[in-house]
Amino acid sequence: MSLSVRPTTVALATLGAVTTGLLAYAAYFDHKRRTDPEFRKNLKRESRRIARVAKEEAEAQGANQKRRIRQTVTEAQEEGFPTNVEEKEAYFMNEVGRGEVLCQNEKTHVEAALCFFRALKVYPQPGDLISIYDKTVPKPVLDIVAEMVAFDGSIPVGGFGGGPGSDAGGSTAAVDD
Repeated sequence: MSLSVRPTTVALATLGAVTTGLLAYAAYFDHKRRTDPEFRKNLKRESRRIARVAKEEAEAQGANQKRRIRQTVTEAQEEGFPTNVEEKEAYFMNEVGRGEVLCQNEKTHVEAALCFFRALKVYPQPGDLISIYDKTVPKPVLDIVAEMVAFDGSIPVGGFGGGPGSDAGGSTAAVDD
């Protein structure tokens, strides 16, 4: 008479042993956390270290993205933009279409923003197009476009410059009180 153990019995026994081990470790960890002040200090220290590393990583990534944005804007300026009205219209439609496709993928947000930036450069009323972008383009891409516009500086985006009709020059009434 041979004794044979079914595979399901072995699997259930193994699963039970692993579960018991995990529960025992959880109970040990909880007891240690509640009773040992040095253990709590180490946990807090580790948590702060992880938060600091994450913050430094985010800052480095932000600086890298700003550098990349400046580089892409400079490259776009060096490539130049069309001057003929028909070429501008075709260029605009092509860039907006490419930007809409690229902004679907989170990894290509800078490329999508570059497409929208190029379209903005050839659009006759950039302020109107920015308000359209504000309603249709995802916020992360729109933020990158805003950084590109700020870096470029040649796109008139509204009455910010103190030109005719703006109140940037201040009032002519004297206040001598």
